[in-house]
Amino acid sequence: MEALNRALFLHINGGDATPPWLVNTAIGIAEGLIYLIPVLLAALWLWGGQARRRLAVKACLVTLLALGANQVIGLVWMHPRPFMVSLGHAWLGHAAESSFPSDHATVFAGVGLTLLFGGATRLAGAVLATGAAVAWARVFLGVHFPLDMAGAVMAAWAAHAVALPLWKGAGEPLVRQFERLYRALLARPIAAGWVRP
Repeated sequence: MEALNRALFLHINGGDATPPWLVNTAIGIAEGLIYLIPVLLAALWLWGGQARRRLAVKACLVTLLALGANQVIGLVWMHPRPFMVSLGHAWLGHAAESSFPSDHATVFAGVGLTLLFGGATRLAGAVLATGAAVAWARVFLGVHFPLDMAGAVMAAWAAHAVALPLWKGAGEPLVRQFERLYRALLARPIAAGWVRP
């Protein structure tokens, strides 16, 4: 499996002849698109109905559980990044820490799968497609292996399965608590009609 992982990495990773515009584009994708996730979740909360607000909170829960699992995996099993084993080209600086699973890909997978299973298929497709672009960019730039991305999807999938029973018992009360806090903090914008009550 590791041999396949390395072979796939070398196939995707940018080589010596990579033009600067492609490296810069990949860096923008790898580092910038992650900020679309909090914007999306905020938009779902501020201008979405009840169902969208539930999905936003559930997506946060799933993603946080998955990221927590990533930390445990990294502590239990240290898998070096490509540049740590002098493999391929590193076009992006990164701390020398465990690569598996990818946190960036986990965020996109956690939110995307939650939206998909929650019935928001178009939004889910957009999130997952953007996540695939980020996954490609981070392998292309030499900071991750392809299987780090597969591990991220698995972590998000498992987190969603774990979150389901928790959500059944605590989801609605949690959303109501957030709504109370939101209405207290944003009373003026709500009264002005800028965001949904």
